[in-house]
Amino acid sequence: MYPNAGRSRALYLLLFYVTGGCSKPTLRNERVHQDSVLSDKLHQDVANFEYDHEAFLGKEDAKTFDQLSPEESIERLGKIVERIDENNDNYVTLEELKAWIIRVQKRYIYENVAKVWKDYDLNKDNNISWEEFKKATYGYYLENPEEFQDTVDQFSLKKMLPRDERRFKAADMNGDMVATREEFTAFLHPEEFDHMKDIVIFETLEDIDKNSDGYVDEDEYIADMYTKEEGAIEPEWVKTEREQFTDFRDLNKDGKMDKNEIRHWILPEDYDHAQAEARHLVYESDKNKDKRLSKDEILDKWSMFVGSQATNYGEDLTRNHIEL
Repeated sequence: MYPNAGRSRALYLLLFYVTGGCSKPTLRNERVHQDSVLSDKLHQDVANFEYDHEAFLGKEDAKTFDQLSPEESIERLGKIVERIDENNDNYVTLEELKAWIIRVQKRYIYENVAKVWKDYDLNKDNNISWEEFKKATYGYYLENPEEFQDTVDQFSLKKMLPRDERRFKAADMNGDMVATREEFTAFLHPEEFDHMKDIVIFETLEDIDKNSDGYVDEDEYIADMYTKEEGAIEPEWVKTEREQFTDFRDLNKDGKMDKNEIRHWILPEDYDHAQAEARHLVYESDKNKDKRLSKDEILDKWSMFVGSQATNYGEDLTRNHIEL
């Protein structure tokens, strides 16, 4: 079984301020899923293959494939298979598939950073200082605090400014409060960097520990994913999560999770997401059970690898070119 995608996560709030103008910041409340490095979709093949598509293609290219006809999807998948087969022996091994998945995910992360880089590098020196980030992100709020007086946004902004500064300092390896491209990538995607793990754990605890006692109890754990309405009966999946908490989250059985248990939960050292997904794809596609995939075996399972949701409307959409 795969860990529950969407259960382990840390809150990340981006507040975009359009520099050079007077636009208000836009609050965007977004979870960074630690166990969904490959995708934030649920891994549920019975219902759909969205998780597999994003893991195999990357999130942006998965969206592009959704607009293609089955014929176009299969044709492009054939080209991808040729790239995955690095030794050109006409087979894709588990190791080659894992390497491809890792490469695709890293590409997505660095492309994501590239898209927003110019918004923060205000002086165009190819670095982003804390002051630049603060101005670009919180400038409107800091210059116009009266507009946020006694609002929910004011509470969020006051909370997120020191939180972002703390994370920025953690990402800043040489302590000069100026982020290189790599350091800024660590700031935006802390789940990808070993030296950011403590921050990820701290932010997770900060988000879920509502009574601020330094621990996450069962009710806080459940409340992070489910809000029970008055008189409602808890669904079965919530009961399962309570069992998960007792059996697998609370390792020392004291009724709560400490930082070490949270680390084990959201950053398990013995779980390799790319390896698990590669094994899953091989297992589901390997017809002759020789533990490697031929091009025909992959194309036969094309809907798992790339899929297509083409409709008459989708066929008419402008299709973006993706580099294969």
